[in-house]
Amino acid sequence: MIATPHASAPHPASAAATPGLQLDPLPLFPLSTVLFPDGVLPLKVFEARYIDLMGQCLRETRPFGVICLKQGAEVRRPGHSALSQVQLEPVGTLATLMSVDADDKPGILRVRCQGAARFRYARLTEGPNGLLRAEGVSLLPPDANLPPQERFKDAIFALAHAVAALELRSPGHFPSERRFTELGWVANRWSELLTIPLAARQQLMALEDPLARMNIIDTFLRQKKVI
Repeated sequence: MIATPHASAPHPASAAATPGLQLDPLPLFPLSTVLFPDGVLPLKVFEARYIDLMGQCLRETRPFGVICLKQGAEVRRPGHSALSQVQLEPVGTLATLMSVDADDKPGILRVRCQGAARFRYARLTEGPNGLLRAEGVSLLPPDANLPPQERFKDAIFALAHAVAALELRSPGHFPSERRFTELGWVANRWSELLTIPLAARQQLMALEDPLARMNIIDTFLRQKKVI
């Protein structure tokens, strides 16, 4: 193992508030997925620009931005500007490194990171190595700590069972800290699990009202007869 900063790192929800932490410009890792606050994201890193980024984040104990692709591929075509190849969503999530391991194959890293604060940005720039950066970064407020409501008890109960079952098959899939008493946390974990279009998942992540997010999810679960 190259490093395991998770043991000494601050909780993801507070990582972005670390005094002196430089977030502007914010290096980006565009993906065809959506990272939610507190969500666990495994990555297989092989492009030079992202291997360099992981090294920088380890040295400086800093996050990077995970942002969903609206258009384009995760891997850059040689000889082309990265900015010209992709369109990105306007809201992303900071990612803090949990572990970085060398793969069996040379030149590949296996990374696990965890979602922290959500962010918006004003513009994109591109570094000399093709790494995209967000400028004019502003952090979205964390979800209000709303207690669970009686009408959501079925959704919370079903999530607890789903998390337990998935953890038996794939340990480490969910954050180790379980917060079933926080409505925003429950809504985020359901948002990760639901079989929905990527654009819908992005909209749920960007929604700033956790109660509204949970209402949408509860309605969906009932329509699909999950609960």
